[in-house]
Amino acid sequence: MIVLTNIYLQYSERILFDDINVTIKSNEKIGLVGRNGAGKSTLLKIIAEEMKPDSGSISKPKTASISYLHQDIDLQIGKTVLDEALSAFDEINNLEAQLEELTNELTERDDYESEAYEDILHQIDFINEKLHTAGGPNMEAQAERVLKGLGFKQTDFSRMTDEFSGGWRMRIELAKMLLKKPDYLLLDEPTNHLDIESIIWLEGVLENYHGTVILISHDKVFLDKITKRTIEVELGNVYDYKANYSKYVELRSERREKLEAAYENQQRWIADKERTISRFMAKANKTKMAQSMAKMLDKVERIELDDPDTAAMKIHFPAAPRSGEVVSKSENLYKSYGNIDVLKNINQEIIRGEKIAFVGQNGQGKSTLAKIIVDVEKATKGTHSLGSSVHIAYYAQNQAEVLNPKITLLETMELHSPPEMRTKLRNILGSFLFSGEDVDKKVSVLSGGERARLAMACLLLRPINFLVLDEPTNHLDMISKEVLKKALLRYDGTLLVVSHDRDFLKGMTEKVVEFKNNNVKEYLGDIDYFLEKRKIEDMRTLELGNQKANSSKTPEKSQDNMSTEELRNAQKLVAQIEKKITKKEEELAILEAQMADSAFYNRSDANTIVEKHKSLKSEINQLTEEWELQMSQTI
Repeated sequence: MIVLTNIYLQYSERILFDDINVTIKSNEKIGLVGRNGAGKSTLLKIIAEEMKPDSGSISKPKTASISYLHQDIDLQIGKTVLDEALSAFDEINNLEAQLEELTNELTERDDYESEAYEDILHQIDFINEKLHTAGGPNMEAQAERVLKGLGFKQTDFSRMTDEFSGGWRMRIELAKMLLKKPDYLLLDEPTNHLDIESIIWLEGVLENYHGTVILISHDKVFLDKITKRTIEVELGNVYDYKANYSKYVELRSERREKLEAAYENQQRWIADKERTISRFMAKANKTKMAQSMAKMLDKVERIELDDPDTAAMKIHFPAAPRSGEVVSKSENLYKSYGNIDVLKNINQEIIRGEKIAFVGQNGQGKSTLAKIIVDVEKATKGTHSLGSSVHIAYYAQNQAEVLNPKITLLETMELHSPPEMRTKLRNILGSFLFSGEDVDKKVSVLSGGERARLAMACLLLRPINFLVLDEPTNHLDMISKEVLKKALLRYDGTLLVVSHDRDFLKGMTEKVVEFKNNNVKEYLGDIDYFLEKRKIEDMRTLELGNQKANSSKTPEKSQDNMSTEELRNAQKLVAQIEKKITKKEEELAILEAQMADSAFYNRSDANTIVEKHKSLKSEINQLTEEWELQMSQTI
């Protein structure tokens, strides 16, 4: 259990935490929510002891292990992906070395009744317990399994970590944490750099994680799948809800209604008291009474309200000018970077008014094709052309980071604005929550979410009929994402959006384009339709594979005849295999702990245990092979 008591933290004039108290129990799944800048990441840093509060205390078990995934990853260079992942087991290797040393020492002693001998026995018991819970055997197989779940291919394992982008390095760091299996796993926006397939895999892992998970995320579905408790950070306080995110939203609304009613009652009461004090101050015989009442009023604890949820961006895309029927056309298009092929023989048309989502694993070419479409990059071979009268607005994945940090918000807008829009810039900035003196701030002082809002505002300065957005929600909070989604649903032009956010994509597009194996496949529906079709197709592949392996002559079922239960079983198949592997590895660790005893081979059941050890290793290898096969077919 971790207990935070009277935590106080202040930045300049702003109180971030005002004597907050939080208790975190073992094996809890907690969502940490609140607006951008509310202090969520800071609270994680305090729990992880990467930051100290101004006052207050933190108590935690001495033996508790904590891993914290934050946004700034600093991997050691000069290692392969697999070696870096295996470094998660350094502690286990050290413990095994200590165990061997202690066991050897024990065999050389004959002072069986001494305290020193007893102390060595206690140390051996403690290390065996740690080894049992920490890692277990088949470390390399575990590392490969987790890396593949997070989207790495077998060929990536031997590549150096410094060959990968920041998002992929974050995956390596996450893999290490999952392999360490800490008692407390703190995750700050883990889905920001994950694709849909990896997010779904991670959901399954965290749902069944044997430890406490504290999670910051702007992905509603992800939070709902994993968390059972929600802690909201707001105005220096924390509010605890024994509910997942969706239920929390309902409970928060109820709490806010009560708070608003109490606030209004208090404001009326204060106004009444102030009027009374003013009247008494005007009369000489009641001045002392008025002063006494004023002192009492000053001591009243005032009810505070945060900005209501309606204080959000107001986005309205202007009516789209008419373009040609075919907005974008790719023919026999290839794209390579050196010897690495990203896209092969792409043939695709985007028709006026279509709303399309690009999905798939990172590195499969989603952003690359988007860049080719908007003419930021050129195809290696083949052709791409835009239709007549097409006016593009493009929001790049790093759009918020490429803004000039040395100029002001207003100057940024002026840089992107045609002359006829100059008089409207302050109003547009106001609709994106930048008002008054905010417009004269330098871009460098903005948070990630604020930069994202500014970059979004720049899209509204020219008439557009083809809007291309690459991961537009990465830095937006829940409210801003919802506002953007509603604006896009009203947008009457052609829309192409690259995103891994299922809740954001839900109901927005009528076509999903999946990127896989250097090519694309289209699904006529939204993201829910795509995911359902993928489950059906993967289940069909699985059944065919099992039939082939077993030489079965059973007639193949059609997709339409598959039951909901079969689909649900397909969805859970990989997780079930992983549970079996974990259980077998725990059994194997117990046997290996027994075999490490110097007196083991004097035991009457030694041969039986050795045979069981061999059998378990064989079963684990078979299960691992089965897991790899299913992972390649069911995501």
